[in-house]
Amino acid sequence: MNIWVLCVACITLIAFFAHVIVGTKETATLAPRTADEKRTTNWVQAMCVFQMLSVDLLVVAVTLFAIAFIDIGPLERPATLLLSLLFFIWGLVWVVQMKWLNRPAVTLWRLPHWVVWFFCSALLYLGG
Repeated sequence: MNIWVLCVACITLIAFFAHVIVGTKETATLAPRTADEKRTTNWVQAMCVFQMLSVDLLVVAVTLFAIAFIDIGPLERPATLLLSLLFFIWGLVWVVQMKWLNRPAVTLWRLPHWVVWFFCSALLYLGG
């Protein structure tokens, strides 16, 4: 069993549940109050994209649990490093988007999701 991978699998599963339960509730509050067709279309699209990430988190968590508990031989290291790269890219995209949007009321520390993704990336790199 790879303890590094197991830790990231657990973090990712927690992120999945937080995303589905808390995130969906928060994103639902952004629904337009008026019958503005354009804003409603944009909001529905955002909700759909948000749930696509939920599916990604679940698939990654299941994959990580499989790597942690099943001996996949010579594929374990490349799979673990590939997932480490995925988490790193998630963190990088988060930071770049936050900086690009540049909203003074929302800092990197107010939405520190990137810290989790970089931490998971480092754990997977160590576990690879």
